[in-house]
Amino acid sequence: MLDESGLDLLFQKARTPRRWMARPVETDVLRRLYDLVSLGPTSGNCSPARFVFITESEGRERLRPALSAGNVNRVMGAPVITIVAHDPLFFDQLPRLSPNEELRSWFAADVGLAEETAFRNGTLQGGYMIMAARALGLDVLPVSGFDQSLVEDAFLADTGWRANFLLCLGYGDTEHLPPRAPRLAFEEACRKL
Repeated sequence: MLDESGLDLLFQKARTPRRWMARPVETDVLRRLYDLVSLGPTSGNCSPARFVFITESEGRERLRPALSAGNVNRVMGAPVITIVAHDPLFFDQLPRLSPNEELRSWFAADVGLAEETAFRNGTLQGGYMIMAARALGLDVLPVSGFDQSLVEDAFLADTGWRANFLLCLGYGDTEHLPPRAPRLAFEEACRKL
């Protein structure tokens, strides 16, 4: 079980930054981040998430038109902008990831099931990325305010991957953050049957 400092790092004191420090995120950190994310459980080890790490100005400028106006400054200032996507054809990797040929055939025969599984488990892996990034000392800004079609056309067209959301990664300037926003109480958000 994590001690309080571990819980602070992941949840209790972790905050979503509004501004970023000009400190780069090294490629080795991104590799370590992915290695941790890849260990999180998915249905049948399907691992449908795919990630595009945008670090160069050329990629940022290609992304800019897809961002909603309120997100441009916060996103463009991040050292790394990650497109969290999923591969609709994830099941082609199942013979290697979950050596059961029947499992692959289930998804290959049912487009709706494959898409639902890819989206759900890819989203789950995006959540793992948030926790893994925090565990590695990075700050994280999740973003859903963007044009999915523009992102897919600009970054994913040759892959067939589908964009889900963006994660900005880096070292946040947490100096002037407002107080944490309220959360729902257990009794409001949970039922025990």
